[in-house]
Amino acid sequence: MRTILLAGLAVGALLTGAQAADVKLGIATPITGPNAAVGANIKNGATQAVEDINKSGVLKGTTLVVAVGDDASDPKQGVSVANKFASDGVKMVVGDYNSGVSIPSSDVYLDAGIIQVTPGSTAVKFTERGMWNTFRTCGRDDQQGEVAGAYLAKHFKGKKIAFIHDKTPYGKGLADETLKAMKAKGAGKEVLFEGINPGEKDYSALVSKLKSAGVDIVYFGGLYTEAGLILRQMRDQGLKAPMMGGDGMVDSELVAIAGPAAEGTLTTFSPDARKNPAAKDAVAAFKAKGVDPAGYTLYAYAAVQVLAKAMAETGSSDGKKLADWLHQGKPIQTVVGQISYDKKGDITKPDYVMYEWKKGPDGKIDYTGNELTQ
Repeated sequence: MRTILLAGLAVGALLTGAQAADVKLGIATPITGPNAAVGANIKNGATQAVEDINKSGVLKGTTLVVAVGDDASDPKQGVSVANKFASDGVKMVVGDYNSGVSIPSSDVYLDAGIIQVTPGSTAVKFTERGMWNTFRTCGRDDQQGEVAGAYLAKHFKGKKIAFIHDKTPYGKGLADETLKAMKAKGAGKEVLFEGINPGEKDYSALVSKLKSAGVDIVYFGGLYTEAGLILRQMRDQGLKAPMMGGDGMVDSELVAIAGPAAEGTLTTFSPDARKNPAAKDAVAAFKAKGVDPAGYTLYAYAAVQVLAKAMAETGSSDGKKLADWLHQGKPIQTVVGQISYDKKGDITKPDYVMYEWKKGPDGKIDYTGNELTQ
């Protein structure tokens, strides 16, 4: 009996020793480049979560240590970040933001045995490749495309609808899915479906095409930078048609770029996580630091919670073990609500809402609180 007891104590000591260690968590996000505003949100969300989880002691002596990599919204740089994380011993990654970066980066993470949870990559392809290591805390483009397509079919039936995209896996994928959903509702044919080159400043030729086609609404698959520029140039040329887009347009920088032209814009996004009762303490922590946890901030926070829960349940930081536990579909309480995963790494209860950007009593144009019914 004494021998068994001593053996048990030895194992316990070994486990305690194994757990009392630092575990590196990488945050891959655009710190610089055209999407730096969203990148800052993701970094803020994930680092605050790490701080709170370390303070809570839920990992029983294990401390999460953050490593930040700037992918600059560039696929090649994202792969470089992934390779550096792998060589530096990073065990898990929150990121990337852009689907066009997350997809190639995930291949590197797969080879290195690293689990990846993106808070904002919505491209269908990200979780459709049969890889064990890819997860997200957001929905997918086919899911928000369904909401957007249904809205267009109902409110713009018989109207002239243009579809513009930025040629990225996210932008084109979202435009494709929205168009497909719209046609499934019998809404007719688009008058224009065209790609633009992201990073350009002058979209006057595109606006001229839109005017010539007499469009009633422009659906844009892309990010807030190009959306804001196109909107502003549409209004400058007297084109009053509204713009509709997806989650990639949901950032205050849209208004900073477009100015008054942003008013009336329609975007699909998840319900405002800041209003979720489960986020109360986290929101207070952000506000104490002068940070508004808008956009994908809380989705990045939730990504860390997902990983921490898997670590706590398995007693491990091994990527494959964490993924196997998450694929079981057990509920995880997060700041964006309860999350559970299917076998692909997608959340089982996605929820998208249509918002209209309106001017509030303070004179600022925002989407918050402006949910529309279908």
